[in-house]
Amino acid sequence: MYRKILVAYNGTKESRFALNECIRLAPDPSAEVHLVVVVTPPPYLLVGEYAAAAVLSVEEGLAAERQKMEIELGEGNAMLTGAGMRVINHLEVGEPADIIQSLSQSLGIELVIVGHSRHKPLAMRWWRGSMDAMLVEKVRCSLLVAGDPVQHTPSKK
Repeated sequence: MYRKILVAYNGTKESRFALNECIRLAPDPSAEVHLVVVVTPPPYLLVGEYAAAAVLSVEEGLAAERQKMEIELGEGNAMLTGAGMRVINHLEVGEPADIIQSLSQSLGIELVIVGHSRHKPLAMRWWRGSMDAMLVEKVRCSLLVAGDPVQHTPSKK
């Protein structure tokens, strides 16, 4: 049984798959479930190539995104605590793969759960690329990639 689980969430349908998988695992009530929401800064902010005049609007944008993600964090927390789990919230700013790697290492996480959609192109995923592949290389624990359930259609006889 996993004692320390990290669930990545951002309010999207895909990330809700991760919450649902965590609930399906039904960890022992004494297990630590860490719920992380990541505010991703614009790429130009990450590399430091922005104009000084744009700093205020960037900060305002980050503040608005942070506020939005705080709401998502609360909703995700409510879903997991409603299933009887002990949840520890993390609201971080940065690149999701880097944040997940750092948290999983510093917290001694045994399982990371992320969501994934089979129906959206890579460019449309909240991970902005092949996050699944990146995480496999970055984290040193088990990784569960929660996908949308396959819809079974009745077979014709």
